[in-house]
Amino acid sequence: MNYFAHPTAVIDPGASIGSGTKIWHFSHIMPGAVIGEDCTIGQNVMVGDGVVLGRGVKVQNNVSLYTGVVCEDEVFLGPSVVFTNVINPRSAIPRKDQFRSTRVSRGATIGANATIVCGNTIGEYAFIGAGAVLTHSAPPYSLFIGNPARLSGWVSEYGHVLELDSQGRGRCPESGQGYRLKNDQLIKIPASE
Repeated sequence: MNYFAHPTAVIDPGASIGSGTKIWHFSHIMPGAVIGEDCTIGQNVMVGDGVVLGRGVKVQNNVSLYTGVVCEDEVFLGPSVVFTNVINPRSAIPRKDQFRSTRVSRGATIGANATIVCGNTIGEYAFIGAGAVLTHSAPPYSLFIGNPARLSGWVSEYGHVLELDSQGRGRCPESGQGYRLKNDQLIKIPASE
């Protein structure tokens, strides 16, 4: 084994786990799950069949990742984040053929207790605030908060809320990277601009 798994973790045959990954207490990794290198899987996490986690993903305690969830590299999932995979579940009606996928793009953050309704994409470096209920896709660098979640602003790759000027330009206070809002999309700009 080139990864760490706490003795209470259950890892089913057929799961793929990258080197340097740590899996903590009472977590369950199901067959067909793919976990990249250097990930951290907190306590009481379930990673379902067909779920894909990229490199460096951090999943905090009490998160269930159901079939159809794909998290790209360096995604952060806060404690008790909820993902769905069926729009209209019923106990007595099988709907496994109606699973909808959810993609969480590179560097995105989902805050504690947020709910992500299936069939949507969270863009690169987007930030979904704690307790938000996201019912639609979120563009790159966007900040969504509330229930239902609404666009509240824009964030840098370092996760800082950007103060945009009258021309839609802002700068990350930590990295110094500049950004510009153009056609309702935030883009990085060269240092010369």
